Amino acid sequence: MHLEQSKIPVIGEKPMNIDPYRSLKVETIRKDFPIFEAHDNPPLIYLDSAASSLTPLCVIDAMDKYYLNYRSNIHRGIYQISEEATAQYEEARKKVARFINSRRSSQIIFTRNTTESINLVAYSWGDANIREGDEILVTVMEHHSNLVPWQLLAQRTGAKLRFIEVTDDGVLQLEDLDGLLTERTKLVAITHVSNVLGTINPVQSITTAAHQVNAKVIIDAAQSVPHFPIDVQQIDCDFLAFSGHKMCGPTGVGILYGKRDLLEQMPPFLGGGSMIRSVERERSTYAELPAKFEAGTPGIAEAIGLGAAVDYLTDIGLDAIQAHEQEILEYAYQILSEIDGITLYGPKPRQRAGALTFNLSGIHPHDLAGVLDGEGVAVRAGHHCAQPLMQRYGVIATARASFYLYNKLEEVDRLYDGLLKAQKLFTRRRR
Repeated sequence: MHLEQSKIPVIGEKPMNIDPYRSLKVETIRKDFPIFEAHDNPPLIYLDSAASSLTPLCVIDAMDKYYLNYRSNIHRGIYQISEEATAQYEEARKKVARFINSRRSSQIIFTRNTTESINLVAYSWGDANIREGDEILVTVMEHHSNLVPWQLLAQRTGAKLRFIEVTDDGVLQLEDLDGLLTERTKLVAITHVSNVLGTINPVQSITTAAHQVNAKVIIDAAQSVPHFPIDVQQIDCDFLAFSGHKMCGPTGVGILYGKRDLLEQMPPFLGGGSMIRSVERERSTYAELPAKFEAGTPGIAEAIGLGAAVDYLTDIGLDAIQAHEQEILEYAYQILSEIDGITLYGPKPRQRAGALTFNLSGIHPHDLAGVLDGEGVAVRAGHHCAQPLMQRYGVIATARASFYLYNKLEEVDRLYDGLLKAQKLFTRRRR
């Protein structure tokens, strides 16, 4: 069960299957995103896809088509446009299932976002299975969405949180895993890709180790599903959560994947319409999966838009997207490393996805982001909803540039020039 991060291959724990002749036609791809045409003075350099990706026209069109042509509720109306809405909504579920290789589409639960998906597991599975004295294993690099729900569960039940620490190089101290996984461990909650460091964690190996002590595993895949192929059957995780808005889809829709036997055993998260089979005065019986966890009217247009985003990413190819991001990441890592006074956080490019987090000596990240915004460069600045990780590195905040399929190498040059401009500006102010 002993794991060493450096010996585990990146990206799904198998060699990257990248066709070198299938490079992205970035200029063609950028035409799919209307926002670039709306900002041309200066041109928009969007380097914040880790927070929320841009939306292609095909996704907007799919949602508009719903509102314009068959706007109605689903699973209820015995009339044509309602049946069309239901069919498109359920087809989107099937697309997501294929996208992550879920065995059945009924294992795909629509939620509002990754946060809601994780909270669903914490309240439904967690309250039913976690007891006083049990242990929940998380990592120091978790987004608050995969930490706070487990803090709340521990407070409700008397369970204890334990942590996998992070090295100075931004990888997990997996040599500690043997000692952390015990018969008291009931759940391992781990991010697939750190939203701050970009670190790609070996979730398949960690899942295997967790299952050896009969612990369940939930993976926060918000930063991985949009960027490289995910196979939930290969990983063998018990739950996996991600969001539409980070993968070219709309806001307001997320996904929870779960193993069927676990989902069937779990009580509902929310009660109301749609999630019931029958209701009497004193009791109710619940609908089959996935309806049991989709109370009330869902985000119909949003789910349909997510289905269109899945089609879009599938047509382009996640292997090609991954290779493109790696090229940009390696270039950015190389040239930003040459800037005096810069600190880059996290591992080398081949151990990380397309995000680069940094600080410039003497400049607050918020000020740095403000200067870059004046140059048309959009980056994220702050604690990135990962305050324990900020504390680990002794900083209050950092700046982060994150890359996706529509970014170009020239945009990294603009980022570089903006950082040098910020240095000169704040040097003059200090003098």
